[in-house]
Amino acid sequence: MRVTHLIATFFHVGHLRPAPGTWGSLAALPCAWALHVAGGPLLLSLGVVVAFTLGMWATGRETKGKDDHDPSEIVIDEVAGQWLAFLPVSIGATHAGVALTALWPGWITAFLAFRLFDIWKPGPIGWADRRGDALGVMLDDILAGLAAALCVMAGAAISHGVLGL
Repeated sequence: MRVTHLIATFFHVGHLRPAPGTWGSLAALPCAWALHVAGGPLLLSLGVVVAFTLGMWATGRETKGKDDHDPSEIVIDEVAGQWLAFLPVSIGATHAGVALTALWPGWITAFLAFRLFDIWKPGPIGWADRRGDALGVMLDDILAGLAAALCVMAGAAISHGVLGL
C-alpha cells in the first residue's frame, strides 16, 4: 500500500460509502480531540498545517495523470478543513479551562457548518474547487473550514455574549 494513498484517504476512511467526505469529517473529530488533549490549540493548528501540506503532496501524487482531480476517496482535505473548523472550540475550551466535551454545541456547529460549506461551495470555496489541481482540492476545504470556524465563533458570541449562557 502506498503511503500517499493512506494519507489521501485518511487511512482508508475515504473508501467508506456513502458520503466519503462526511465519513472523513467524522473521522477527523476524534483526532482533533486527541490533538487538543495532547497539545491544545497549538498542536491542533500544527495538525491543520501538516494535514494541508501532506494532503497537497499525497493528492498530487494520487491524481497525477488522471482525469479526476478530486476523487471522492480523497478525504485528507476534509480532515484539514474540519480541524480548522474545530479550532475555535479548542481555543474556547482552553480559554475557559474546561474539558473539550463541555463545548459540545461547538463540536456540532463545527461539523455541520463545515459539511454545509464543503457541499454548497459558495464564492471563493467554489473557485478553489474549480482549480482542477491538488491545491484546489485542499484549498476549498480550508476555506470551508474557515467559514465554518467563523460560524462557530458567531454561535459562541451569540450564546455567551448576547444570551449570557
